[in-house]
Amino acid sequence: MIENTDIEKVYRISEDKIAETELHFKRYLYSSIDWNSRLVCLKGPRGVGKTTLLLQHIKESFSPGQALYVSLDNIWINVREIYELAEHHLAHGGTHLFLDEVHKAGDWQNLVKSLTDDLKRLHVVYSGSSLLKIEKQSGDLSRRQTQYFLPGLSFREYLRFEGIADLPVMSLDEVLNDHVCRAREIRGKFPVLKHFENYHDHGYYPFYKDDPKHFREHLVQVVNQVLDVDYPEIEDVEVATVNKARRLLNVLAASCPQTPNMPKLYAQLETDRKNGLKILYALERAGLLSLLSRARRETLKSLPTPDKIMCDNTNLLVALASRPDEGAKRETFFMNAIRQSGHKLTYPAQGDFLVDGKALFEVGGKGKGFDQIKDLPNSYVVQDDVEVGIGNKIPLWLFGFLY
Repeated sequence: MIENTDIEKVYRISEDKIAETELHFKRYLYSSIDWNSRLVCLKGPRGVGKTTLLLQHIKESFSPGQALYVSLDNIWINVREIYELAEHHLAHGGTHLFLDEVHKAGDWQNLVKSLTDDLKRLHVVYSGSSLLKIEKQSGDLSRRQTQYFLPGLSFREYLRFEGIADLPVMSLDEVLNDHVCRAREIRGKFPVLKHFENYHDHGYYPFYKDDPKHFREHLVQVVNQVLDVDYPEIEDVEVATVNKARRLLNVLAASCPQTPNMPKLYAQLETDRKNGLKILYALERAGLLSLLSRARRETLKSLPTPDKIMCDNTNLLVALASRPDEGAKRETFFMNAIRQSGHKLTYPAQGDFLVDGKALFEVGGKGKGFDQIKDLPNSYVVQDDVEVGIGNKIPLWLFGFLY
């Protein structure tokens, strides 16, 4: 049974966390979440601001005592005690329970299910690693909850986070069809290309502001936490598999993007195709890699062999690769911006990316032309190092406004 002193400690930690939280900058997802739902799930990679988003909502929306924030990343409180704590909270006037890092509880699915089944007047919001397989492991939860995914900062959000500009989201159609006017409007407000380069280096993860000088070192520590802690906890893998995943990530980051020789890759890892693919797709779900295939993925059970492998975002690429080339950064940024805004990507026979099965893109520097996708319908060239495009040539940075 949880002791009164422990209950007081939980409430004190919650109150301190809420008091320390600032409200001046909120992630784009904040206003899209249906906070009235009885069960809300927020997933995302480490370091993108899930905790801050939860605490901001508590601070802005609740009177003291109504909402309780609990991080399950505490060794002194267990799953059974969380249930007792929820009962206590409800009995003393509480209405909402926010469980952060829920994947730290070994039996988190049953915990959340029990809370929503037994405590009908309690609203539960929980956050967890992007590695969580909610659809597979807890079908009941996937049907009864509203689920959201929080990626890292877009270039648009980074500009607002830095206090440079507060600009609206653009749809992909707006970027494709009205990019000249939009780019001209924006470039007059600030030096776009300078800030775009800074974003590549450090703008995807909000925690860069905590210690800008040592951001890359902290990001590598985050990667290690994902591999050493989150991955084995959620996937129930052995140390040998974790080491293979780390080796794989280091090999791929040094030469991203690449069209892999999969048999050679499996041989390097001393594993077979099935386990090699499991590691690759786990690294993708963790927000460390992006995998591109010619075939569209229908379910997690039918994972295709990737035809192209990249780091998930440019900050990771810069931190993990000693000297990433400009082409790698361009393609990594484009792929991340398109995917995180909800569009589907596949690897085409010609060009670099096929978006939603219809728009073909070739990504390159300011001199990039249509040579590789000449005469193909609905095709576009995406150019880096240009402020304003022309015709079907679009500035790369503008895709950073898709969310």
